[in-house]
Amino acid sequence: MLIDSHCHLEYKGLIEDQQAALERARANGVQGFLNISTRRSEWDQVISTANRAADIWASVGIHPHEADAHADLGADALRTAAANPRVIGIGETGLDYYYDKSDREAQKALFRMHIGIARETGLPIIIHTRDAEDDTAAILTEEMAKGSFPALIHCFTASAEFGRTVLDLGITISLSGIVTFKNARNLQEIAKHLPADRLLVETDSPFLSPVPHRGRPCEPAFVRDTAAFIANLRGEPLEILAQSTTRNFFALFTKATA
Repeated sequence: MLIDSHCHLEYKGLIEDQQAALERARANGVQGFLNISTRRSEWDQVISTANRAADIWASVGIHPHEADAHADLGADALRTAAANPRVIGIGETGLDYYYDKSDREAQKALFRMHIGIARETGLPIIIHTRDAEDDTAAILTEEMAKGSFPALIHCFTASAEFGRTVLDLGITISLSGIVTFKNARNLQEIAKHLPADRLLVETDSPFLSPVPHRGRPCEPAFVRDTAAFIANLRGEPLEILAQSTTRNFFALFTKATA
């Protein structure tokens, strides 16, 4: 049993054939899907999709690219949406300085607001960070000092130093198909040594198809390829990695039903 801990089922590349993609994944041993939102206009749709199947859950949040467009969102909107029975996580949110599509201060403010809701609700915050390691680490450290909250770094591609920092803060790390890329040697070394009880796997589909599916839209079925690659890196059977990452998913996303 595998869980795709981060997918975008409503995005182009999946939405056109969503049900068939889900069935292909289930046939490939994927028995759970966390459908991630990135803007307010997606919340109703991801929740609706989660309502249609017991093995699909939803998150609510604002991606850092969308921070400028959601400056007036307000914590109440996020808090209300998070109360839905099918919503098990807050995000994705965080910081992205690679594209700088939103003002950095706006990104930081929105990130902290999401953290506050995660702390209040107990729902894990799903964190996107790109070219923003220092500020992400600083905010997480400051906010953890105010009161702990469950958190996940999704699609981890950062440095080993950043990895150690977030692990020390009690945060879980998720690996995507990027770990299978030929130029991901540093990430592969990190993947070998991540604590077994703090590791998840994801697709981030329809993006980041793993080897051997490069050049086509990613789909949740491909989480098996990523998991098999990581298991080989770590010198363990796929079945063991599948068991541990699934157990870790339900330990982190406690609102989900196994």
